Amino acid sequence: MKELSQMRENYKMGSIDASSMNENPFLELNQWLNRAIDSNIPEPNAMILSTANVDALPDVRTVLLKGFKDENLVFYTNYNSKKASDIEANPNVAVLFLWKTLQQQIRIQGTVSRLSRDESVKYHASRPRKSQLGAQASRQSSVIKDRKVLEDKMADLLNKYGENEPIPCPELWGGYVIHPQTYEFWQGRRNRLHDRILYSKCHTSNTWKTVRLSP
Repeated sequence: MKELSQMRENYKMGSIDASSMNENPFLELNQWLNRAIDSNIPEPNAMILSTANVDALPDVRTVLLKGFKDENLVFYTNYNSKKASDIEANPNVAVLFLWKTLQQQIRIQGTVSRLSRDESVKYHASRPRKSQLGAQASRQSSVIKDRKVLEDKMADLLNKYGENEPIPCPELWGGYVIHPQTYEFWQGRRNRLHDRILYSKCHTSNTWKTVRLSP
């Protein structure tokens, strides 16, 4: 194995300062996300989602940001999944967007609620047909004997619905909405003196306070 302790990169692509950033962190997030999309980064909407269960045991995985609702972040999953079980027990979550080629990341903390059934059904219908079938074929996070179990289930569903039959949205599948309480925008800088701008929500005035954090 290579000497990990000697692996490092000197970041030098840019800088950030609160004085030149949006007062609303959601608008700043949109700008950063659009820049990541325009940079042709693979899956720029991938976000690392951290949860904790009722015993405060943490877990983490990558999900895809699929839209916004009233300046909140939307993703979809199986309601019987491990992440969903954690969320039902503890609605506090954190997400991380990491765009390494831009030397940028955004950390967000907040709470989660379910998206409405109608909105979940509408999004499900917009997905590629085989993705719709995949939501039915997989009982996410459940133990299976081997991959053939999934492939056989998928084949059965393809036979059942054919090429044109509407595919219903599973009852145990749908969206979640993340309601951000903090945003941290991070820009890599030389000599590890990175820029970190933290937005914290003031609930009494529904405004955002910004501070600079030491790296």
